[in-house]
Amino acid sequence: MSEQTQSQRRVVVVGAGMAGVQTAVALREQGFTGGVTVIGAEPHQPYDRPPLSKAVLLGKAEDSAFEVDFESLGIDLRLGREVLGVRPADHELDTAEGPVPYDALVLATGAEPIRLPGAEGVPGVHLLRTLDDAERLRPVLARQHDIVVVGAGWIGAEFATAARGAGCAVTVVEAADRPLAGALPAEVTAPMASWYADAGAVLRTHARVARVEPGAVLLDDGSRLPAGAVVVGIGARPATAWLAGSGIALGPHGDVVADDRLRTSAPDVYAVGDCASFPSGRYGERLLVHHWDNALQGPRTVAANILGEAVGEATAVYDPVPYFWSEQFGRFVQYAGDHAFADTTLWRGEPTGPAWTVCWLRENRLVALLAVGRPRDLAQGRRLIEAGTPMDPALLTDPARPLKTATA
Repeated sequence: MSEQTQSQRRVVVVGAGMAGVQTAVALREQGFTGGVTVIGAEPHQPYDRPPLSKAVLLGKAEDSAFEVDFESLGIDLRLGREVLGVRPADHELDTAEGPVPYDALVLATGAEPIRLPGAEGVPGVHLLRTLDDAERLRPVLARQHDIVVVGAGWIGAEFATAARGAGCAVTVVEAADRPLAGALPAEVTAPMASWYADAGAVLRTHARVARVEPGAVLLDDGSRLPAGAVVVGIGARPATAWLAGSGIALGPHGDVVADDRLRTSAPDVYAVGDCASFPSGRYGERLLVHHWDNALQGPRTVAANILGEAVGEATAVYDPVPYFWSEQFGRFVQYAGDHAFADTTLWRGEPTGPAWTVCWLRENRLVALLAVGRPRDLAQGRRLIEAGTPMDPALLTDPARPLKTATA
């Protein structure tokens, strides 16, 4: 493609979170000279989400805006704009301000929190997804309210940590029999249940919310929990309802179905980050990853393929080792890989202690690991997963031995 032809191309990115912003930045870094427009629903300067449940929530930071000079990069930032739909045949987006034409479109709308049925409109019920959410919750923590957290997943644990740090009384209610029931096996989450009590929080499992009323949460067993505020953390789903009628294929969870180059079923339309699923050759299944690292890594593949597609060479394949981390109850928890098809589970260290690692193997090759307070295990393990290196199980279970030296 000639320089002139490339400079006439228009890439439009829907979503101004990590995935959207990084796609725009990656296009410029990889030499794209055409128009780049990023459309965001929120009016704020684009920002990073992980600090919302930590520094921003506790008032240690005002915001977490990305340090990106959009003007110098020639990125047209359109904030506070609602996108209504897309017409792939016309290569146009429909927005509240009118149609926006594109040559290539990137869907990066992320995920939205699942709301607690029956709790909409009840005063004092909060979600924690956006900067506005964090700003509404900040004075709640400052006033040291009794807080009920619904859901003992990653976000529930992180919020409970912050609330206890602010001096609030915290009760976490979880419908399942244990924390992180949807994310990790029972044997791995068992030691995590004690973290709540150690931090002075109450964890109630097998606890289903019957209804929420101002000042209280009622459980289906008749319990009534005082609640100056209720924070709901029961999961998230791809923010893709606006794609209805577009013809772009969606998966069973509302995810945009992308291929291994992050292309959707519509020509010249890509999807990246929390809103998209992709096939993993490494794990032999389709992955839907709602974590920060996926939103950081995927945009490089999208940018490379947008540039390559114009010359018939969309060759960059996306097949990462998924990675995420969580800071909760004074512990740094990291996970890499996918344990779904492991045939062996091995421990490094005692789960009753402050630092330990769980390793999942398939045919003696590491496929996933969870590291609590052992960041070196995570860093070395991630590389071993990527390389598919055969491991020696007997050496691997010695926590004093560096993971990288426990190979067969």
